[in-house]
Amino acid sequence: MGWKETCAVEERYRFIQDWQSEEWSFAEVCRRCGVSRKTGYKWLERYQTEGLEGLWDQSRAPRHHPNEVVEEVAEAVLQARRDHPHWGPAKLAAWLRREAPEIPWPAVSTIGAMLQRGGLTVARKKRRRATPSQSPLRHAGAANQVWCADFKGWFRCGDGSRCDPLTISDGYSRFLLRCQALKSMDGETTRGPFEASFREYGLPDAMRTDNGEPFASVGLGGLSSLSVWWIRLGIRVERIRPGKPQQNGRHERMHRTLKQATAAPAAATLRTQQQAFDRFRQEYNEERPHEALGMKTPAQYYQTSTRPYPSRLAELGYDSEWTIRKVGPCGTMGWRGAKIFVSKVLANEPIGLEPIDDGVWRLWFSDYPLGLFEERHNTIRKLRPEPDSSLRQQGI
Repeated sequence: MGWKETCAVEERYRFIQDWQSEEWSFAEVCRRCGVSRKTGYKWLERYQTEGLEGLWDQSRAPRHHPNEVVEEVAEAVLQARRDHPHWGPAKLAAWLRREAPEIPWPAVSTIGAMLQRGGLTVARKKRRRATPSQSPLRHAGAANQVWCADFKGWFRCGDGSRCDPLTISDGYSRFLLRCQALKSMDGETTRGPFEASFREYGLPDAMRTDNGEPFASVGLGGLSSLSVWWIRLGIRVERIRPGKPQQNGRHERMHRTLKQATAAPAAATLRTQQQAFDRFRQEYNEERPHEALGMKTPAQYYQTSTRPYPSRLAELGYDSEWTIRKVGPCGTMGWRGAKIFVSKVLANEPIGLEPIDDGVWRLWFSDYPLGLFEERHNTIRKLRPEPDSSLRQQGI
């Protein structure tokens, strides 16, 4: 029989008493109690050495650590960090070894763990990122096939007002469609310059951005209210991969030129900063020769789009064999009595469910894939982006 968990010490003491009675051999006592002789000898040795206290459960952690950092060394490491609060473990280790080479200082990883235990460092919060495009980026072989958009790093004008420069360019001709000084980066404020660009130049086939707000979100499909509007306009949404600015390389190169021409000194007000942006845009588009364009200007290559900005959004159409669901105001769709959360930015929008397997549907918003809906668990799983070819990763 095994020990009773509620009175293990009592059962072990009974084992000792049975052996001391000399009525049974040691092997017989072990068999009666359902333990091996190795375990029995362990309890006997502990009882003879420590008495009844030796029959209690003991920690298996080693009592001695040959690599344990002595208290004086640990305190010296923590004090060094307090004296240099911006130094990381590697810098602290190098400095300590230089200052006191005779002391066996711990490894860099050990110093990092000591700083964390001492409350002198805080683990970096994992940042949620929007998913990049599911399909490879498109090559721009003509004007308006791909427009590129981004925010150039914000700064303050002379009066203290914040300036968030929004830039929109044509990926083929490098034509700078907009360089707008905005007061914030929210979706409602950002929509205005895009709408003005669509009215003046027409609609592009695709819009390429990074994965930050307001172009994207961490929700299903990485969609934001701005990108939902683009899709409703029939614009293909493209998002580069995180940490891959070269996928939008031509636009990033324009930003460097913009910074050189307008960054310093900062204008006194947002209005005067916009005037500086307007002068730069006129020179960049119509006067500045571009080596990649055969020393011609972007204006000589750019032509307005043949797709005009519509007065109203067209209704979305889906395959007749698909199931259609309208997303509710709270971002959920109804499914056989259950409420399945989709995305708040798709509120009041129709989505299509394409059957691809028994109880599995691929979700679409217009021609944009959202994810896979599994009826068995009533969950929506995100899609993995397709790998880009090396050519398309060059940007454009």
